[in-house]
Amino acid sequence: MKKILWLIILIFPLIVYAYSDYIIPGGETLGIEVNSKGIMVIGFYKVQGHNINTFLEIGDKITKVNNEEVTSTENLVKLIDKYMVKNKVLITYERANKSYQDNLKLVLSNDTYRTGLYVKGNVIGIGTLTYIDPATKVYGVLGHSLNLSETNQRIDIRTGYTYAAKVTSFTRSTNGNPGSKNANIDKNQILGTIEKNSNYGIFGLYNEIDLNKQKLKVASLDEVSLGKAYIYTTNENNETKPYAIEILEINRNNDEKNIYFEVTDKTLLEMSGGIVQGMSGSPIVQNDMIIGAVTRVLVDDVTNGYGISIIKMLEEGDNITE
Repeated sequence: MKKILWLIILIFPLIVYAYSDYIIPGGETLGIEVNSKGIMVIGFYKVQGHNINTFLEIGDKITKVNNEEVTSTENLVKLIDKYMVKNKVLITYERANKSYQDNLKLVLSNDTYRTGLYVKGNVIGIGTLTYIDPATKVYGVLGHSLNLSETNQRIDIRTGYTYAAKVTSFTRSTNGNPGSKNANIDKNQILGTIEKNSNYGIFGLYNEIDLNKQKLKVASLDEVSLGKAYIYTTNENNETKPYAIEILEINRNNDEKNIYFEVTDKTLLEMSGGIVQGMSGSPIVQNDMIIGAVTRVLVDDVTNGYGISIIKMLEEGDNITE
């Protein structure tokens, strides 16, 4: 009797990334506006001395009224007016990725029905462009997630856009008190869509790309070394310039804090005091290669900050398609 040899072939999924080896570095300040999926509860107030709708918590998202989708805070008000019966209306809300239903109570006060809720469905701010992939039009901003300031929760994006912005001034950082870039946002000049909000940044498709712009080679963390590098960011004259930093540590095992650095550029230190809010996403360049993006400031020493590997951002943005 012949013996039969069975061969078992293990098949593993092969992940192939489409991002380019050479990409356009950013540094420009952008306006960011997103509309969330659902309306976020950010606080409560008393109505006639009482708390109502205590079943809701800060961070909950109201997604439907009487099973009709909520698209904005204005739409929420209209749907409540449309479906309210006997001072209550059925809502669907999400908490920790689970969906629930309950009756939202309303109390008539000063001729207006009130919910006792502070809600928010739109967020606008600024950040720094990290890169544009000239082949796919995918671009990345921030290097970290876009969170709602009141709850520190990542925003689930329904629609979003980036706009041209002009830096007007800096509020300088001091130890214990990070400062900020201040900018005017031109909502008449849309630069791109926002399709994705993840721990590694926000990503979308850029509208018009200047293919004559400088392109830099993409570097892995294995190609990064301790020592001098540069961050590209916009100054108070709205000019994108390189500013010197010193890379102090390289961490290949951390998910988001891959590069630890110190700002050494005297011009930037005089202007901003160190890392400021609005600088997140500033590309980090070393040896004419783009290696990462600024993501965080060390609050107790605002001249020091963290960066994320550019590879992680590129991989995260890779599934954005036209």
